[in-house]
Amino acid sequence: MAWFILARLLFLVGVTYTATAVQPLPWGLAANAAFGAALASVAVVLESRLADVNVPRILGAVLGAALGLLFAGLIDRALLVTDDSRWIFFHRVVDLLFPYMGFVIGARRGEWLEPSRLVTLFRATAPERRHKILDTSVIIDGRVADICEAGFLDGTLVVPQFVLKELQQVADSSDTMRRNRGRRGLDILQKIQKMTGVEVVISDVDFPEVREVDLKLIELARALQGKIVTNDFNLNKVAQLRGVGVLNINELANAMKPVVLPGEVMKVFILKEGKEYNQGVAYLDDGTMVVVDNARRMISKTIDIVVTSVLQTTAGKMIFGRHIEAGPAPPAPAPDRDDARNRARPAAPPAPPPPQPSS
Repeated sequence: MAWFILARLLFLVGVTYTATAVQPLPWGLAANAAFGAALASVAVVLESRLADVNVPRILGAVLGAALGLLFAGLIDRALLVTDDSRWIFFHRVVDLLFPYMGFVIGARRGEWLEPSRLVTLFRATAPERRHKILDTSVIIDGRVADICEAGFLDGTLVVPQFVLKELQQVADSSDTMRRNRGRRGLDILQKIQKMTGVEVVISDVDFPEVREVDLKLIELARALQGKIVTNDFNLNKVAQLRGVGVLNINELANAMKPVVLPGEVMKVFILKEGKEYNQGVAYLDDGTMVVVDNARRMISKTIDIVVTSVLQTTAGKMIFGRHIEAGPAPPAPAPDRDDARNRARPAAPPAPPPPQPSS
């Protein structure tokens, strides 16, 4: 940094000395020295502003301006040269218009001068590159690494420099929680880079006129004709409104959850007490919450439940069920009323013997 400051001071002194020695203004030594210092200061300010611009954009602007000057010269030679003031004005406008247009267009399309894109221009059959732009939230989340390792995310993963800068700011935060999240995101990104079959590109393309990182991601996705990989709900909606494709990790996770229909029987582990009376709460392996009626006394036990309903919300899926309790032993069959009445009736005395006839 000290070398830059020293070089700027030497440049300022050199331009000021040149102005005082040559004296382009006829107003004395002090006026020329002030003019030289002001001119050098403007150049230093422009240089400091261009320090944040990536090299492909600067090359694009220079090449565009040079091509504009070339086209302006060709047009000047093709037109008639007269002393008419209108024609002279038209020549001056052409000399200024084409370099300006070339400068602006070259600066905006400077990403086409990146080495990765220049190589594809000389390939006979350049394969179509499907770019997936990762945002900060999905890198910190970490599930994208498992998806890449499973082979469900193809194409080229693009990590912009402004996303890396934001991730580094999170990792350098004074808050312990944010600092751990940022460092975990850097570890996840390093893990993805080491995977075989996964191409990760660090892009230097930036949009200085755009301040918000989410809007920069949308503009980069437009420029690369790619999709944004995120788990941010707001970024998902804004990108869709602007016509940019989005791959939402949360939507993928919800789509991969098992389908459960009312009436099915399943085993769950009751983890804690529910909000309502006599309810228990369990969780499936994918994190789906299961609310079970009549399961409050079954906490820390694995029980069988029958699914009563399934509720799909924006946050995910919830399953409601009922504990299948073991019923009491069936009662013994009731005795027949006639048999009971006969058993309760006392036995009749024996009949007396019939009288014997007298002789």
